[in-house]
Amino acid sequence: MKRPAITVIALLFALFITAAPDAASQKKDKSTGRLLYGKVLDAQDSPLPDAVVYLTNSRTRAVKSYIINADGTYRFPSLSSAIDYEVYAQYKDRKSDTKSVSQFDDRSEIYIVLKINTR
Repeated sequence: MKRPAITVIALLFALFITAAPDAASQKKDKSTGRLLYGKVLDAQDSPLPDAVVYLTNSRTRAVKSYIINADGTYRFPSLSSAIDYEVYAQYKDRKSDTKSVSQFDDRSEIYIVLKINTR
């Protein structure tokens, strides 16, 4: 009589052990970070090649930069979802408005267009 109860407990334990890594991997996927990407455009919505995008970590004040390609796109992958960021672009002596990326924004991908008035 005791043997079936032990078998049932062993099966339940085995199910628990195999299900636990799935929950951990789902948590890990969320903590891998989020993607900030977008374009740098002039007032006529044309891409600004060779513009530079600056991303500032609001906690450490560390700055990352990205030089724009001919298509005007930039991307900062694997950003922490627990930190606020500020992003802006600079082209020659002109600068875009500074945009904020909040830790309370739960999107995994954030698209921001940065516009610079070149005139």
